[in-house]
Amino acid sequence: MPKAPDEPGFSASGASDVFGPEALLACYARGVFPMAEAHDDPRVFLVEPDQRGLIPLDRFHIPSRLRRTVRGEPFDVRVNTAFAAVLDACAASAPGREDTWINAPIRRLYVELHQRGFAHSIECWRDEALVGGLYGVTLGGAFFGESMFSRATDASKLALVHLVARLKKGGWRLLDTQFLTEHLGQFGAVETPQEAYLRILPWAMQATPDMDAFTAPLSGADAVAYALQPTTQAS
Repeated sequence: MPKAPDEPGFSASGASDVFGPEALLACYARGVFPMAEAHDDPRVFLVEPDQRGLIPLDRFHIPSRLRRTVRGEPFDVRVNTAFAAVLDACAASAPGREDTWINAPIRRLYVELHQRGFAHSIECWRDEALVGGLYGVTLGGAFFGESMFSRATDASKLALVHLVARLKKGGWRLLDTQFLTEHLGQFGAVETPQEAYLRILPWAMQATPDMDAFTAPLSGADAVAYALQPTTQAS
């Protein structure tokens, strides 16, 4: 499992047009994350929200209809086979989301984090077409969810269930969603003050989860079972 590098001194309150993956990981390690104003804006700024969105892994909720869908396996779920394609799909415009915050510098950074083993994708495929998924960053036992997309009914929701199942199976401690949204609220997402989040983060990053458990194939029935079982702490 990759470890966070020493913090290179990048200012969390400042902005930068260009900074590298080491600085980005250090930002996550101290509780801030990057965004851009728009897809075509080359600038990157850092965000430290007053209230942080989290999905408590021991309180993850799956609506009953979605449980049946996940168990029915309408998609082929894969891990890390098309990271850049997931990133690009999350960055693409869609009805109700004509612009996104994933610009060219952010894309470059996350592709490089993936190549270094820090960023991962959960993908939903149908007939060899990528129809949904999500991606995020992992440091120790903390997983920082970044974005998700769906081109088929329930595809992003199913990807989230599989993500949580793998995090719990592998011994992760924290799933950071950055912000609380109505969409995430149905899964048990909550808000916590940033001050409290910063107390949780070091504890989560101390864990050494099992990446093989994260990437291993998982049936729909097992995904539901792992996602809903009590949390097992990593060592």
